Amino acid sequence: MSIDLQALGRSAKKAAPGLARLNTQQRNDALHAIADALEAHTDEILAANAKDVEAARAKGLNAALIDRLNLQGRLPGIIADVRKVVPLPDPIGCDFDQRVLDNGLKIARRKTPIGVIGVIYEARPNVTVDVVTLCMKSGNAVLLRGGSETIHSNTVLVRIMKAALADTDVPADAIQLIESTDRDLILGMLRLYEYVDMIIPRGGAALHKLCRENSMIPVITGGVGVCHVYVDETGDQDSALNIIYNAKTSRPSVCNSLDTVLVNEKIAAEFLPRVVEHLATGGVGFRAEPRALGALNGAGDGLVQPAGPEDFDTEWMSLVLGLKVVDSLDEAIEHINTHSQNHSDCIVTHNMADAERFLNEVDSSAVFVNASTRFNDGGQLGLGAEIAVSTQKLHARGPMGLDELTTYKWVIVGDGQIRV
Repeated sequence: MSIDLQALGRSAKKAAPGLARLNTQQRNDALHAIADALEAHTDEILAANAKDVEAARAKGLNAALIDRLNLQGRLPGIIADVRKVVPLPDPIGCDFDQRVLDNGLKIARRKTPIGVIGVIYEARPNVTVDVVTLCMKSGNAVLLRGGSETIHSNTVLVRIMKAALADTDVPADAIQLIESTDRDLILGMLRLYEYVDMIIPRGGAALHKLCRENSMIPVITGGVGVCHVYVDETGDQDSALNIIYNAKTSRPSVCNSLDTVLVNEKIAAEFLPRVVEHLATGGVGFRAEPRALGALNGAGDGLVQPAGPEDFDTEWMSLVLGLKVVDSLDEAIEHINTHSQNHSDCIVTHNMADAERFLNEVDSSAVFVNASTRFNDGGQLGLGAEIAVSTQKLHARGPMGLDELTTYKWVIVGDGQIRV
């Protein structure tokens, strides 16, 4: 199939102002229509998704990727998330930082849509719906490029959502999909600076690197983890086990799942065997550095392997967990800031002074005290379905909900003032 990227970009750019002009009710009506259409076409969506899953299995893709790909049992939740966005506060047109200058000028900053958002993502068809939902609510048009593994799912989802807009005030061209698995089109998309205002890659480190090095459009990166839990000598060990188990096993294929446990040397011999025993029930295997191996003293034989040179820089996305013993909070913070991808990191402690140091000195988009890293999620933090978790420092950091999909303009109201 021949794809005209310029035409897709032009169509999205042309639709964006019309979408931005709509009021809250008009955009909410469109979201209701999308949710209803997805529900009505559930069988068609799942049939398309089954083709993608079958093809992924035939290619021998790993279980974590197939888990991300599969919509079976998840589609009702995805549709429910569309409806959850409807009652969220509409950021568009909101004024903030209002004040009156000495010369009488009334000034404020007013939130506006970014315009056209390009999203490049891999084996997650739920992202297709999440992105459209949040962009619709925040007045942005969208250009989507999903992974080749999801081509059937994404094509059907976008067709259904565009058709649902026919009876609403939202222009259907506000949703554009690159219906091709040709990877060269990603590079072409990154050069659509005339039409696309921001690029959000959602995938692995290689995709983020590709976008950073080749994009002519501003890029917001995120969604790559290497997440840590540090358990110090004062932490409640039973609570720590529950936190570690949840962070590792509840959904190992996502970016806020746990990759490395750091344990203070004062409790390592006592606590690490408990970690291995407790997480073994969830099917977890381990990579332990020499001090952690010594502290285990043979515990978990068959489940524990020596850590390799790259293991503490690996986002496992599977039931594998790194184990390391550290001497102090200083060493834990240094390790995290060296190996983290600035996503989600936690300390388990009863020492609130150390907790404050951890919160202040660990440079991640979300830092936790005595809580699972799995909470770094737009829905869990009350933002609704997120478009991404940003790990960079410009414009947005952490889960990107509606506010993070806006920019602002200065609004200045006078009564004849001139500059002297």
